[in-house]
Amino acid sequence: MEEGQRILAQFVSEKGEAAGAPFDLPLDVSTEKLQLICNAILQQEDTVPYAFYVDEKEITSTLSESLSKEDQETEQVLSIVYQPQALFKVRAVTRCTSTIEGHAEAVISVAFSPDGRYLASGSGDTTVRFWDVTTETPHHTCKGHKHWVLCIAWSPDGRRLASGCKNSQIIVWNPETGKQEGKVLTGHKQWITWLAWQPFHLNHECRHLASASKDGNIKIWDVVRGACLRTLSGHLQSVTCIRWGGTDLIYSASQDRTVKVWRASDGILCRTLQGHGHWVNTMALSTDYVMRTSWFDPVQATINYQRISQSAEELSKIAQDRYDTVKGSEPERLVTGSDDFTLFLWQPEKEKTSVARMTGHMQLINDVAFSPDTRLVASASFDKSIKLWNGHTGKFITTLRGHVSKVYQVSWSSDSRLLCSGSSDSTLKVWDVKTNKMSGDLPGHADEVYAVDWSPDGQRVASGGKDKVLKIWRR
Repeated sequence: MEEGQRILAQFVSEKGEAAGAPFDLPLDVSTEKLQLICNAILQQEDTVPYAFYVDEKEITSTLSESLSKEDQETEQVLSIVYQPQALFKVRAVTRCTSTIEGHAEAVISVAFSPDGRYLASGSGDTTVRFWDVTTETPHHTCKGHKHWVLCIAWSPDGRRLASGCKNSQIIVWNPETGKQEGKVLTGHKQWITWLAWQPFHLNHECRHLASASKDGNIKIWDVVRGACLRTLSGHLQSVTCIRWGGTDLIYSASQDRTVKVWRASDGILCRTLQGHGHWVNTMALSTDYVMRTSWFDPVQATINYQRISQSAEELSKIAQDRYDTVKGSEPERLVTGSDDFTLFLWQPEKEKTSVARMTGHMQLINDVAFSPDTRLVASASFDKSIKLWNGHTGKFITTLRGHVSKVYQVSWSSDSRLLCSGSSDSTLKVWDVKTNKMSGDLPGHADEVYAVDWSPDGQRVASGGKDKVLKIWRR
């Protein structure tokens, strides 16, 4: 590169919208200078951190290092794609701060509440347990199920937790008291496989819950009245996973190899998505994180607790604004993973043909998750690997290798920069998706790790598995 060589460039958003007019840049311009220029052109009141890309390659130090010789000598305008990054930074967890005993059988599921203040777990010992995350000690033990607790789900306001068991019963618990709320919800003929609450911005009362079962049906419940509002039937085999979308559609995946899209308000089947050649095990929505956290914003952790005094209508509007910002102008995206070793990316609100078929895994896919910023998809497979994909196009990005056995579950940090995985090799691993390298190896469990969850406030990771203990990991 000649000293002082310059190029004509223009900033472009991820959607291809040009920001400002083309301008002259020195080829040795650094990312720090690009930050200043981009913030000035976009007239940002607060400085927003950006990542910059040329031809999908990130500029990490200077512009010239990211350009080929041909690019440097061209007279055309160079498009530099800018991507806003999270304003806060989650630090990677590095150590186990607590190993909490209590469960008498394997821990099958762990989940933090939407604000990260509570932690719940479900186990094969038929109990649901709440844990105090501040003192990292047991809080409440909830007894009511007669069989393994297979799934748990927090209501988006964090005031209720639903649990479903192998005995086809659903119980709603109060995390403050550990007591059962209302009646046991019965009606399914076989075990409960998944639970999903209606998003907060659609109903701030948080009283509607959807359940999926091995009997092939989905039921929508009013948990206050303890009544089943409607049954969605159409799947021919077990329903493995459901999601309640932000536009009041329910998505269901099944062992009958299909994904169905239902209208929650009247139970009408909108469309059936076909393409998988085997059981569909798992799925994720691009808006999962923002709906999980409703009005709670990790950037404003101090404000969140003051907001509790606001009315439900005001909080609902905050949740709606956050949802609209994350979703953007495009419809929600859905990714599905299957026993056929493939994933599919869909826009299920508007069409039944897939956006992309994503291949590369060598064994079944057990878990998929969109990053909170919706840009990436992580898939965990029994082939011992995690793969990262472009959340908009489904394009393969990289493979994360390090586990020596099946990977069961993955969980993103709230800033979308880190990913945690749990495996049957008894370890958790933390990955830096910027460098695509492992940033931490977390041994400590005595057996397979079934469940992993990164708290929405980014402070800690919880894990549970076959060794019956719950571990909390922190910086």
